[in-house]
Amino acid sequence: MKIKELRAMPKAELEKKLTELRVELIKENAQIATGATPKNPANAKNIKKTIAKIMTILTQTEAGKKDD
Repeated sequence: MKIKELRAMPKAELEKKLTELRVELIKENAQIATGATPKNPANAKNIKKTIAKIMTILTQTEAGKKDD
């Protein structure tokens, strides 16, 4: 997902998306660990990047609220 799309989401939706992505990453990692070939090998990397983007946005919004 693009950063603009993520920033437009409300906090509750971001947290929901974060949990969904973490579950999906666990599935991808399990598939890789068992030796099965994933449909999209780069998907795990993309999931990790999206998780990092969401966590950054959540951290920035929390820091912004503390400054007020």
